[in-house]
Amino acid sequence: MQQIWALAMPDYFKVVSGTGEYSVEVEKGCCTKALAGKDPSRIIILCDSYFVQKYHELGWKIVAINSSESAKSLENMTEIIVALRSLQADRTTEIVAIGGGVVQDIATFAASVYMRGVKWSYVPTTLLGMVDSCLGGKSSINVGQYKNLVGNFYPPECIFVDLEFIQSLNSVQRTAGLCEAVKICFAHTGPAFDEICKLNPLASSSLNKYESTISLCLRTKQWFIEVDEFDQKERLLLNFGHTFGHAIEGASNFEIPHGIAVGIGMLAAISFACSHNNLEPNQIRVKQLKNYITTLFKEVNELSKWTSQINQEQLIERFGADKKHTNKHYVIIIPNSEGKLERIKVEKNFTNDALLRNSFLSVIAACKK
Repeated sequence: MQQIWALAMPDYFKVVSGTGEYSVEVEKGCCTKALAGKDPSRIIILCDSYFVQKYHELGWKIVAINSSESAKSLENMTEIIVALRSLQADRTTEIVAIGGGVVQDIATFAASVYMRGVKWSYVPTTLLGMVDSCLGGKSSINVGQYKNLVGNFYPPECIFVDLEFIQSLNSVQRTAGLCEAVKICFAHTGPAFDEICKLNPLASSSLNKYESTISLCLRTKQWFIEVDEFDQKERLLLNFGHTFGHAIEGASNFEIPHGIAVGIGMLAAISFACSHNNLEPNQIRVKQLKNYITTLFKEVNELSKWTSQINQEQLIERFGADKKHTNKHYVIIIPNSEGKLERIKVEKNFTNDALLRNSFLSVIAACKK
């Protein structure tokens, strides 16, 4: 893969998927292209409630979403679909989704099932959405206490990554996105991780550096999607930090933002890999990753408060509820002795539960300092 961070901007490319090609554009101000020249009678904007007033004043039909974890429940999908119908959406309607990960999950699922599928486009407004989740067309919907238990693949026709939204994000939101960004690059065995280390994007970085970081991450994730669109092999490595992170999210009653929880989850996965004898603590590539995440967390003032709210008794219970596990084994992504990710099965027993618990608690304790 070529050095993405040195590419001229803006960036434009196409992703080849099983449902056909879809385009990605990274440019400041490109959100206007998502709506330019479109017939308002044929468009419904599905957006974060934060943007409702802006688009209502412009005369667009809107379905508002309160972007909380509870919004992307299977039960809530009924309300979204009924709202589309009440706005007279039919098979010729196009949905334009504007928002972060919750909006994307809901839009992906709703667009795929409404009248057996309607066209949609996506404008991610969070850094996490821009660097990662906007690509791949995957929805994740919660059912009861189980996070991301159901979902499907239904990519948008166009993705518009408008850099202007970054300027409205606080340091926590930026750090959350950067945790996902470095995860993607670390998961790739090519030069992407070295390139993001050279860029060294932080919450306080310039818009130009974010532009280079976003293109690097999206081009890297493009590789994962095109070689393994439906999560059968290589793309599974992108779950690094997520199994641990989802447990941390849930045990904090979702006080900890998803991207921050994934960052903590990567550190917990590294800790478990060391205690499980898969990894030397000073492996150079992994040490670089730990140092970068630790540096990012220095800009998150709320981290100590959030980690203090974690219900430690729920960690293993929530970890065990992850849909990727089997009846007898935990299925997790950890670094190996070469600093590369691998997917392993760990037997469910008292010893491994103790190792997992200690990995969680050691990382949580470090976050409180």
